[in-house]
Amino acid sequence: MTSATPKEKLLAAVVDVSLAGGIADRSLRAIAEAAGTSHRMLIHHFGSREGLLIEVIRAVEARQRGALTELVAEPTEVPGDLADRFWRHLRSPELAPQERLFFEVYGQALQGRQWAKPLLDGVVEDWVGPVAAMLEAEGISPDTARTVARLYVAVGRGLLLDVLATGDGREVDMAMQYFSEMLLAYLPGSEARRQRAPGRAAVALEESAGTDPKTTAIS
Repeated sequence: MTSATPKEKLLAAVVDVSLAGGIADRSLRAIAEAAGTSHRMLIHHFGSREGLLIEVIRAVEARQRGALTELVAEPTEVPGDLADRFWRHLRSPELAPQERLFFEVYGQALQGRQWAKPLLDGVVEDWVGPVAAMLEAEGISPDTARTVARLYVAVGRGLLLDVLATGDGREVDMAMQYFSEMLLAYLPGSEARRQRAPGRAAVALEESAGTDPKTTAIS
């Protein structure tokens, strides 16, 4: 097994710092101190604070795709279980600062900021394959899964942005559950699984009536 390069080790350390408490509002010196290095070393390997942010976002995204791939490898007989479990993973509190950083830099890239543009490379396409594999494991037809994966990525990111903006975790989580159920109910290839789907979103919404609408994650 190839050992990690100094740059890879340094990036891993900064990613850990980012996941532990976020780095969006930290200076390069503060990031370096938290990661146990110097700001000069960060500049040497990443060029600038902005270049470092891009690499951190990409690394965290890659970790999440890896988590999804591992999840898909685990067998399940419960309709919608894979999608639900991955959504709960994405909604974990430790990922919220990183997701906020993603949207901040994503917006800069869409506005044409040169330093942020590299984030756009593969920002959707890199997710299509892993999400399509999840959908196929949920019973969606392979002919449909790749196209629907783009829809899933768009809906997921939209709802993550929603909860960051509004703090209304309960409503956002219910919206994702309804979306997952609609996929099971209407897409080609999911007939066998949808017959076993217990209407999870409706049940969960009824059970959660009267709870705090600002709940940050589903149980």
